[in-house]
Amino acid sequence: MKLASDVLVMMVALEALFIMILEMFLTQTKMARKAFDLSQEYLAQKQTRVSMANQGLYNGFIGVGIILSRFLLPTGIRMFNLYLFVGFVVIAAIYGAITANKKIIISQGLPAMIAWVSLFIANH
Repeated sequence: MKLASDVLVMMVALEALFIMILEMFLTQTKMARKAFDLSQEYLAQKQTRVSMANQGLYNGFIGVGIILSRFLLPTGIRMFNLYLFVGFVVIAAIYGAITANKKIIISQGLPAMIAWVSLFIANH
């Protein structure tokens, strides 16, 4: 179960980093339009690009935080940080589903919820 938990947590981290790349560097692509369900006109606006880049930076912090926590921290603090960072993704997905796009709860929230539960099962 520990290996499965590690894989699931790393998937959450990689997804956060992928979203960071979309939000910071690829907002003008078809992939970003489809992923965020936003129009090309909206994504072309300067305020949108700046706002999404800022949001992407936070997604990057989450992804890097998960990776660093998993590989560099001692066990006790590692688990605290992994619960914390993966929990942030769950909370952000719930908020995003309520305020922006209901699909976020499935695309980001569900993998993070499964990873969080797997962390709990693997470490208790």
